[in-house]
Parts: sequence; structure tokens; C-alpha cells
Amino acid sequence: MSKKIIFTENAPAPIGPYNQAILKGDTLYTSGQIALNPLTMELVLEDIETETKQVLENLKAVLAAAEMTFENVVKTTIYIMNMNDFAKINSVYGTYFNEKTAPARETVQVACLPKNVNIEISMIAIH
Repeated sequence: MSKKIIFTENAPAPIGPYNQAILKGDTLYTSGQIALNPLTMELVLEDIETETKQVLENLKAVLAAAEMTFENVVKTTIYIMNMNDFAKINSVYGTYFNEKTAPARETVQVACLPKNVNIEISMIAIH
């Protein structure tokens, strides 16, 4: 069973030796997304809520390119710079998932993220 590269112009293009996502069988593995506007490749950093929304919109585009939605997501990993932002991040995150069918998740505070952003999220989804 080979892997399929998933790419969409509606999410930021990779800036290194990786892909936006890989589909292996029925399972989609996304790369971590940060708050880059895919049209301008400029960071969206007004506040943590806006930044989180851009990250999730980027992931929504990657999921759509694989013919999936947030309902297909079974696992997310959230990396944040400041655990004090958790409640605000969780509030935005909660608007993208049905609470009864939300995926498993971990949230980890880290020392630094690419381009000094405040949040990065990756997902695993299944058809």
C-alpha cells in the first residue's frame, strides 16, 4: 500500500522537506500548521484567537484536499508557547469540533515554535 501526498494551495505551501499531509490507506497524517495566510504567506498574529483560527482554517483546507472534514479527525496535537493561552485556544478549537465526537488530544507547552508563532497543530484523520 503506497502513500499519497496531499497538497492544496488553500493552505501554506511546505517550506522544507515535508508535505502538508500524507494519506496512507484510510489514515491522513497532517504536518503541523501554523498561522500563515496561504495567499500571502504572511503570519497572522493579531491575537491568540485569530492565530488559532488561521491554524485551524489551514488544517480545514488540508482535510478538504483529502476529502475529509473535522469529523474525520481522531487525534490532534497542539503545541503552544504559553499555557496561559489555553482557555482562549480551547474556545476557538471548540468551534471546529462537535463536543460529543471530538478527537483525542494533547496540548504541550514548548520553548519555541517555527517563526516564533504561539501555536502549531497537527492532526490524524481517518476516512
